[in-house]
Amino acid sequence: MARAVYRDLLRSLNKHVSRGSENRQFQKFVSEEFRKFKDLSDPVLIEKKLSLAKDYAMLVNSVHYHRNLLLSYNIGVDREAEQELRLKDTAQRVGLQMPTVYEDLDRRL
Repeated sequence: MARAVYRDLLRSLNKHVSRGSENRQFQKFVSEEFRKFKDLSDPVLIEKKLSLAKDYAMLVNSVHYHRNLLLSYNIGVDREAEQELRLKDTAQRVGLQMPTVYEDLDRRL
């Protein structure tokens, strides 16, 4: 169970926190914390630490989701560009890529 929580937390951090910046401090901290408490024998304390790690992973995912919701409700955002991004994300989830569409120069002018 600890391994699943550890992997879920690292996955969340990699996806939402350190992906673009290549800053691995959060992942390093999580790894050190899990290693520090690997020899715990008190089941109550173990459950408490794992629960804290689960909660943190959920917080990271929820903050990212909330941020995306706020951006999607922004009236100033170009709806067409937002819809195109959403379609692209949906296609990538199922392993496809959106085709590149070239506009006529006459149409843009």
